[in-house]
Amino acid sequence: MFFLRELTHTILLHPSYFGAQLEDYLRQKLYEDVEGTCSGKHGYIISVITISDIGEGKIIPSTGQAKFKTTYTAIVMKPFKGEVVDGKVINVNKMGFLAMVGPLQVFVSSHLTHGDMKYDPNASPPCYRSNDEIIQKDTKVRMQIVGCRVEANDIFAIGTIKKDFLGQIRED
Repeated sequence: MFFLRELTHTILLHPSYFGAQLEDYLRQKLYEDVEGTCSGKHGYIISVITISDIGEGKIIPSTGQAKFKTTYTAIVMKPFKGEVVDGKVINVNKMGFLAMVGPLQVFVSSHLTHGDMKYDPNASPPCYRSNDEIIQKDTKVRMQIVGCRVEANDIFAIGTIKKDFLGQIRED
């Protein structure tokens, strides 16, 4: 789920920023550009831990801007098939429910819930209900990821609560 990865990022800098504070500005720009973003193949970049190298700037002749290749170490979140995660339900409908695990959206289909769990559209708010569990908006749930779809700038996951010890997390 969480990994330390060494990554690179290229920063384009306008000539007006060349000066004594150049390195500080490059560090700030790196944090702004990459923290909280998603690169499909690397995962969600949670936080930059260290900046290993800010390369020498290369001037781009046509614009006068400088290109800096930076190397940094970051905490990255990347989900895997079979992994068990805890999330918070944000939406419930007859097709299933959607939960957030940090920045990751996990959809749990109604076919991947416990056999005795039924959708109750008349409840307020709508929920999935069984004899001992209620899953509605803002409920904390434990799910197992059964599949991931990786796109260029996002990751989506399909989850299940059909197995033992998965489902609503009680806070008592």
